[in-house]
Amino acid sequence: MDSKEKRAEKFYKSFLTSTEAVFNGFTAGNGLDYESIQEMIRISCEFVRMDRNSIVHAMQTADRYENPHVSHSVRSSIIATIIGAYLKLPRHQLIELGVAALMCNIGLLNLSGQIYTSSGGSPDLLKTGTDMEKKLLYVHPIQAHKTLKLFNFPLSVSEAALQHHELEDGSGFPKQLKGDHISLYGKILVVADFYEAFSMEHINGTKCGHSGIVQILKNGGIFDVSVIRALVSSISIYPVGIYVLLSNEKRAQVVDIDQENPRFPIVEVYGKKSPSGIMKTSDELSIVRPLTSEEIEDFVVQKKV
Repeated sequence: MDSKEKRAEKFYKSFLTSTEAVFNGFTAGNGLDYESIQEMIRISCEFVRMDRNSIVHAMQTADRYENPHVSHSVRSSIIATIIGAYLKLPRHQLIELGVAALMCNIGLLNLSGQIYTSSGGSPDLLKTGTDMEKKLLYVHPIQAHKTLKLFNFPLSVSEAALQHHELEDGSGFPKQLKGDHISLYGKILVVADFYEAFSMEHINGTKCGHSGIVQILKNGGIFDVSVIRALVSSISIYPVGIYVLLSNEKRAQVVDIDQENPRFPIVEVYGKKSPSGIMKTSDELSIVRPLTSEEIEDFVVQKKV
């Protein structure tokens, strides 16, 4: 691991623990301090600006955090600011966006850990949960909006929290808004939230941002096209840090992306025990699929030999 990756990993772990402290303080009745949360996001935005790839790598390779609500909120905030940076939002708007993404699921603190872990914050719980679970999930954007207004967060932040499950075709909740009636922050948050929910380990058995991208593309009609394009162009179909199987049957790790053609990221290809070179994938040498959890474990062991 190089120095940039170490710094990103240290920052990511610090972001998780700081966010958990904020959430624990809130549930203990200590309220929410916008200024301190804003400062957390300012630092996050600086990391995204300076070295997006290293922070994405840290999210892909870090051990699963024990508190799924904290993990989901932090990762969604980072993804949202990556999207916002690609869309060239000014610094103050990036910070507002990051705060909104971090806090938009504050209403889910009313859900038990088991319910949240099984849903990933996903609207699927509206189809599969109990009546009480469905009600809690449906109203959590409203609760977040009220909470953020109570503690004097900017209107743009509280409104984004209210809209973070609204979809382009009007099938979202809680107000069934459509298209231009959804703010840009809201459009970004729903993509970041959905992407992260379907990238989490409990959804598909392996930690893989590729799964989130696939689900976004499969459901493209319900999201803003420009936001999807920003996500894919910034992170790639195969995000930095994941391990993949190539068409020549060799294993590799994604180390960089080509924003001009995000379908073909740059990979570090490995032989049996050592790297055999960094190269750009293409139609001739393509990625077949991400490695499974078992394949990754075996691969990492081989790399250390």
